[in-house]
Amino acid sequence: MDDLTPRAIVNELDKYVVGQAEAKRAVAVALRNRARRRQLPEDMRGEVAPKNILLIGPTGVGKTEIARRVALLAHAPFIKVEATRFTEAGYVGRDAESIVHELVEKAVSDQQQERLREVEQEAEGLALRRLAQYLYEQKAQRRRRQRRRRVQELHGADSELSADEASMSPRTTVRRLEQEQLARQLQERQLEDEIVEIDVTYDEVYDYDPCPYARGEEPREAAAEARKRRRVRVREARRILVREEASRLVDFDEVVEHAVRRAEDDGVVFIDELDKIAGPRIETGADVSGVGVQRDLLPIVEGCTVMTRYGPVHTSHVLYIGAGSFQHNRPSELIPELQGRFPLRVELRPLTEGDLVRILTEPQNALTKQYQALLATEGVELQFTDDAVEEIARLACLMNSRTENIGARRLHTIMERVLEDVAFNAPERHSETVTVDTQFVGARMGELIQDQDLSRYIV
Repeated sequence: MDDLTPRAIVNELDKYVVGQAEAKRAVAVALRNRARRRQLPEDMRGEVAPKNILLIGPTGVGKTEIARRVALLAHAPFIKVEATRFTEAGYVGRDAESIVHELVEKAVSDQQQERLREVEQEAEGLALRRLAQYLYEQKAQRRRRQRRRRVQELHGADSELSADEASMSPRTTVRRLEQEQLARQLQERQLEDEIVEIDVTYDEVYDYDPCPYARGEEPREAAAEARKRRRVRVREARRILVREEASRLVDFDEVVEHAVRRAEDDGVVFIDELDKIAGPRIETGADVSGVGVQRDLLPIVEGCTVMTRYGPVHTSHVLYIGAGSFQHNRPSELIPELQGRFPLRVELRPLTEGDLVRILTEPQNALTKQYQALLATEGVELQFTDDAVEEIARLACLMNSRTENIGARRLHTIMERVLEDVAFNAPERHSETVTVDTQFVGARMGELIQDQDLSRYIV
């Protein structure tokens, strides 16, 4: 993050979000200030608080995507919450402090996954050796049973191997050579369908939890309680054992300590729908008082200490990005104290038809590129003409003007409608090229275009 300048951050955001230059600059500066703060003397570092941002604009213009992409760039713990899901303290519902609990849980999960990836190669080697040992023991046991059956066939059903004969095993050199051969076969994936019995540490083999702390358990105690024998195919055993060995290589105490520090210093919280709790009294489902929820959010945003299952977490340096459409009210209707905690306000403009054309084609994750990649897996080559993209954008603008304006999200429903038949018949149209032009779009949207009430057909 220290190498990312504000200009570089904006350039990265431009790859995924069209327009909204002012909002991009604001979050880029806020992110860069974090890197600057880390270079300050320790006595001054604690005095520099993040400048929280309030993004104002209609739905579907990029507010959430900007916040999410910034967090990804910074490799920072990120959560999104809706202000309307909280209730005033003392009532049944979500408490505002749950924001901090969610943030630290996300930080622990992210840190855990990073550490598991770091030790994955070493874990694979250990798992391979364990798997080879299991297979060898299984084959040796099978040979002993075969010897016992031969003895019984020769000397009668009541005959058994002597103690010395039963304990006979190949010499150490032979055992080592057999295990090495099994290891080579495992590396070459020659035994993937063979059934093997393994000892697993966690009871939830198919719902693996890499961090037992999240359940309030000590790792070794949990492992001792859940250990059991399972019969699985080698490919499944490989996955289980790699995860198990990786978890043993990771120091959970270190993970939690580092994760809590990252949540405090680098956490990003996106609080959406702030406009829904603005005003003297607004009913929002479970909410009892909009003002009450604002007052509960205030200490979290202002900076306080919240006790979590991982210990105390300080919120003074968490970056909060608020958002709301504020179409029926104003940011000034928030309580003054909460307004003061979002000193940077950026208004995002509604999307034009030209913006929608760019959204369909320019970003790295553009919808047209996504559908082309999806259908290519079936051998179907999908091509969009320029006039087809313009027609889809025009229809999206038309529908947004006639019904509720949901911004770029309208493109998803139109694209699904236009490409529904192609996606459905793709397995039978292998190695075929499908060109989407204006006539193609019109043939699938023509009847709806004539209907003034498009909301009856497309959300």
